[in-house]
Amino acid sequence: MNSSPATTNASLMARGMTALREKGDIELYANVFVIAWAVIITLWQGTGFAVTLGTVFCIWAILSVSLNLVVGYTGLLSVGHIGFFGIGAYGMAILTSDTSYELLRTESIAQFGWPFFAALPVCVIAAGAVALAVGAVFNRFRDDIYVLVSFGFAIIAFNVFLSWRGLTRGAYGIRDVARPKIGSWEVSGELDFLILCAVFLLIVVGISWFLVSSSFGRVLKAIREDEQVAQVFGYRTTFYKLAIWVISAMMAGLAGGLFGSFTTFVDPNSFILLESMLLVSIVILGGLASIRGSLLGALAFVLLEEGMRFIPFLPSEFVGQARQVVLGVLLVLLMLFRPQGLAGRYKL
Repeated sequence: MNSSPATTNASLMARGMTALREKGDIELYANVFVIAWAVIITLWQGTGFAVTLGTVFCIWAILSVSLNLVVGYTGLLSVGHIGFFGIGAYGMAILTSDTSYELLRTESIAQFGWPFFAALPVCVIAAGAVALAVGAVFNRFRDDIYVLVSFGFAIIAFNVFLSWRGLTRGAYGIRDVARPKIGSWEVSGELDFLILCAVFLLIVVGISWFLVSSSFGRVLKAIREDEQVAQVFGYRTTFYKLAIWVISAMMAGLAGGLFGSFTTFVDPNSFILLESMLLVSIVILGGLASIRGSLLGALAFVLLEEGMRFIPFLPSEFVGQARQVVLGVLLVLLMLFRPQGLAGRYKL
């Protein structure tokens, strides 16, 4: 006996409601678990460690949110974002550090002596300018080819950082990067720097939320679903892709500037291809096309990165490899059971 249309609709509605409840439950469990993990580590290691953890989280969260605009909302899988992060970090190091201490060891690089707040906008603009140049080329490619050319950009960026010794000092790196300073007040304390990073994170999240909630964001989602259909409706998809690419790169340059000032030392090893893969993994872990998911993924990654150092039975020389193994296992499990990530809206 055939069921009536009303019965069929009611069944479909019930299934949809069940799926929504299950999705909400998973997101709730993930949030509670990660936050509880953070509280436990904070209580265990003390407030000083928690402040450092919070600063690292803010920097990686800015990176994660910026990349999610490209990967999650627009559907462009890029593995070259670490290059823009490096441009921001090196921009901060070159413009603010005092390299006179190197005269006795090796050649010195140009000194500018800029304050932090003068150098930071330059870092953001420099990352955006490079993104505009390479994005004009990237827009010609799609899908797998896009991934390969972004892969090539990450390799090129690393080799520029390593080989352009007259600007970056190569493998020696640049140290004594300046901390933020306003008049006679210097943001030298870790808590002050955490507050500064948190303010910039809130700004980035606010801008990102505004973009994805606007008509601009709806076009990005349309490009993700089917770029050719978006073109049929009259949208210049190349413009939208280039615009979000540049905006995302500028956010990454901001994170790089904060990173350079926070560590006070910048060298090429912080911008290897593995770091770019980790960044993509954070976005996938947290969830595609979800700003909240990007924050959750960044927090989970930072907790994994720092928390595994305190496992008593794990020798310190194996901590780095163990982190990668655990993260890899988590990603495999997610691809099998929840390919949209912890709080994502779309599957990879």
